[in-house]
Parts: sequence; C-alpha cells; structure tokens
Amino acid sequence: MIKLTAMIIDDEPLAHEIILDYLTELPFVEVIHQAYNAIEALGYLNQQQVDLLFLDINMPKLSGIDFLKVLNNKPQVIITSAYRQYALESFDLDVCDYLLKPYRFERFLKAVNKAHQQFQFKKEDVTNAVEETKSKTLFIKVDKKLIQLAIDQISFLEAYGNYVKVWVNDKVYLTPRTLISFEKELVSDNEEFLRIHKSYIVQKSQIISIENKIIEMNNQQQIPVGKSYKHMIKLIKGS
Repeated sequence: MIKLTAMIIDDEPLAHEIILDYLTELPFVEVIHQAYNAIEALGYLNQQQVDLLFLDINMPKLSGIDFLKVLNNKPQVIITSAYRQYALESFDLDVCDYLLKPYRFERFLKAVNKAHQQFQFKKEDVTNAVEETKSKTLFIKVDKKLIQLAIDQISFLEAYGNYVKVWVNDKVYLTPRTLISFEKELVSDNEEFLRIHKSYIVQKSQIISIENKIIEMNNQQQIPVGKSYKHMIKLIKGS
C-alpha cells in the first residue's frame, strides 16, 4: 500500500493530538510536519512536498480558505473545522473532504481512505502520462548530445554506413546506430513503421504515393521498395 506523507495545520494543539491519535491506527499515513498557522505551513511547503494536509479554517493571520487560494501544487486536503459554513467554498477549492469538529474516528477514517484513493488515482494518471510520453518520443545521439524526437514526426530512416539518417520532414539527423537497432525499437512495437528496403524504414502515415515500387514521402524524398520487401506494398495499401 502506498504510504502518504502528511502535515497538520491547526492553531489548536488539541486538534493535533486528536489527529495524531487517530493516525496511530492508520500506518499508511505518516505526519512529517505540524504547523500552528498557515504562514508557517507555506514556508515549509516551499521546501518540502507532502501528499496530504489536515487543514483548519479559522486561524490567525491567514485562514485555511485563503491558504488554499495561494497554495501551488496542492496535495490532497482534508478540512478539519468547527464551522459548517465554509464547506461549500472549500469543495469549490477541490478539497478531498470536510470534517466538522468534533468528529469520530469512523468519519476520520472515511476521509483518509478517500484521500488515499484519490492520491493513488492521481499517481497512476501521472505514471501513465509519463509512460505515454516516453512511448511517443525517441532519443538519438547526434554529435555529442542526445536529441529527443517525436516519433510521429519521423518520415523515414536511412542506413548510411555505420550511421543512420533520421529524416524528420526536411531535417536530417545523423546518428551512430544501425538500422537493425531502429527496426527492433520501432518496427517491432509500432505497426506504423515498416522496413521496405535493406536501407530504409518508413512511417506509413508519412507516405504520399506509391508508383512502380517507388514510395514518395511527405518531404518529397523517393524511396525504392527492395525486392525482398515487395510484400510490404500490400501492407501499406491496406493501411
């Protein structure tokens, strides 16, 4: 189970004690900081991220509501307040739950479970987004640096001795790799790329026309279809 780091923000020491006591029963939440006003909490959050806030509303200098309005990179937030009238405004600020003091352990547990679940969903979304981004980009070495290319922008790849020319529209990147290595990376995992010659891999969506075993790409480059790859024309026409 994913463990949440938490901070308590409340000007009443008793409120801290109640939360800490309840959390002894919930090993998946660890309080790493306690603040007794929102200004102190902001200072801490500028240096350290947390996953969950237990936040009071009525505090000196800066209320919990105003604190939420100025907070960047908002974590999961559970409001703990003695005032019912701030609930609607709090939910407009995307808090996870609103606990009205005094609250029982069962209600506290429900709020924390909800925050934990939402945190897991958010983390999974971020992970999926990162993986999706990785799958849509390709790093190649050019000279002494790595260049990141959008895979869907690659027109074709051309073997060039001990190098490969990676054509992205009219721009060419020369990288010290073999065409076979690109074939394993792109053709095996992506039906959009086809090996049509011992020296060429093309992206189907970048093809303009096929005539007499000559493929014209979107950048007006013409590529021959190799004798051993004539069957690929059917795959291209069927796309």
